[in-house]
Amino acid sequence: MTKGVLFDVDGTLVDSNYEHVVAWARAFTEAGQPGVSSASIHRAIGLPSDSLVTHLTGAPDDEVADRHDELLHEASEHITATPGAAELLQKCRGAGRTVVLVTSGKEADLDWMLPLIGGRDAVDAIVTSDDINEGKPDPDPFEAGAKKAGLELADCVIVGDSVWDMKAAARVDVPAIGVGCGGVDAESLRKAGAVEVYDDPADLADKLSRSLIGRS
Repeated sequence: MTKGVLFDVDGTLVDSNYEHVVAWARAFTEAGQPGVSSASIHRAIGLPSDSLVTHLTGAPDDEVADRHDELLHEASEHITATPGAAELLQKCRGAGRTVVLVTSGKEADLDWMLPLIGGRDAVDAIVTSDDINEGKPDPDPFEAGAKKAGLELADCVIVGDSVWDMKAAARVDVPAIGVGCGGVDAESLRKAGAVEVYDDPADLADKLSRSLIGRS
């Protein structure tokens, strides 16, 4: 039986991916790198900041990453939860599953993220970029999440919206569920390793009893 559910946050529970894209695009343009397309940025969302910048430009740039963070913070008041996010967390806990948030964001981002999905009382443990050494697609974030919740990773299911979530899960042979609300199509999520794909948390919550999470 699945004991724990490790949730990515951006794009999965919080509808922030496109705000991230806009913030990154502005940060790159302001830094004199307007050639980084929004499409390429979107495909890289889910990577930690240093890895994302290196992935797109070939080298890290702390100034670009810091400017992205500033712009995202400015936009955070307009960001909402993805459909059914709070309901899904409640249903998972109601089914006896331990709920863990695993985000590439910083601890400070929780101040605006958590109220959107039910607050700290809605989850059992949280891992941010401040708690890990390597970001996705390295499985370190999910390993840290399971450990923090007192779980074995083998007893968990991972839920995410990006190919990086799916690839991280595949590296440690943990089943992963994809959601399309982050803007990645189902075929890409399945190719990256997703064993189930749903439209959004509301769709998954509606079908929870038939999913990997709900089966006992």
